[in-house]
Amino acid sequence: MINSFVLKNIKTIEMTGVMMRIGSFSLVSWLGAHSPFMFVWIFNTIDAVALSWCATLKKDAAYTVLNVFWVIIGIVGIMRAAGVF
Repeated sequence: MINSFVLKNIKTIEMTGVMMRIGSFSLVSWLGAHSPFMFVWIFNTIDAVALSWCATLKKDAAYTVLNVFWVIIGIVGIMRAAGVF
């Protein structure tokens, strides 16, 4: 059911994910050390999940690997921002 929703709206979901990625990296670029890193990591991980899902449904192995990598990096970033590491 959710996969059919994603497939029906895949272009919008992908564009939203890409704009989220651009926004989060722009924020870090502009603010540097004053960036809200927890927010950026959470935001970036959400877009990576959405883009991974879209790539998986499209059977695009390269983008699936790339975005799953970003999910893993995002989880690590969230844990670092939370002081776990």
